[in-house]
Amino acid sequence: MSSQITMEQTPLNSLDRCDRCGAQAYVRAILVSGGQLLFCSHHAKSYAEGLKPVAAVIQDETQKLANQAAN
Repeated sequence: MSSQITMEQTPLNSLDRCDRCGAQAYVRAILVSGGQLLFCSHHAKSYAEGLKPVAAVIQDETQKLANQAAN
């Protein structure tokens, strides 16, 4: 029998802040170890390659930036 990790992903909002710079977070990385990291779009791109091997889930909501720019 295989085990699966099921995690409910709540939408990020303006209270969620980047762990690196404090800007609004648009990416959540849930780590295999059980923790989570929040990143703005800029820092998510900077750390993307390093996150892939240690993240169980990467929740990317950067499309919200394009939607805001269109309005």
